[in-house]
Amino acid sequence: MPWDAWPQLFAKATTQIDVLVYAGLFLPEQMPAVLDTLAEKGQQGVRVRLLLGDPKSGAVAIRGEEGIGRTAVAVKVRNALQLLRPRLKGVPGVHVRLHGTTLYTSIYRADDEMLANPHVYGLPAAQAPALHLRKLAAGGLFDTYSVMYDKVWDEATPAWS
Repeated sequence: MPWDAWPQLFAKATTQIDVLVYAGLFLPEQMPAVLDTLAEKGQQGVRVRLLLGDPKSGAVAIRGEEGIGRTAVAVKVRNALQLLRPRLKGVPGVHVRLHGTTLYTSIYRADDEMLANPHVYGLPAAQAPALHLRKLAAGGLFDTYSVMYDKVWDEATPAWS
């Protein structure tokens, strides 16, 4: 994916933005303006939901097979939360939760468009393929990932109080 795919995707949103990742640290570290976009969208009435892996969960520890160590992903999640908190905590419409699920695909959704990044054993997400999906009237992969996102959201806990 070109680096501007994420900012462009989120900038177009008018009703919802959903993100499902373990850490997604590249967004606040390499694209800090995306955080401003998320905050602005939330203030404009767009529902913004971010799901990050719970650093205490076993699912996050399992990501050690990427060759970066069993605690590295948990550290990345904590770093992402530290970068997100001052810019997004308390912003109307923006919600951040932690999940403990085994994540097979990272999801970045804006309205009826989605970037889906299937995880490949032994590779960091940045080296795995990404799919650009659009919602179809007949259903399909977009709907499958959307339903999965909602299930994870329903089981997740708030990242901060």
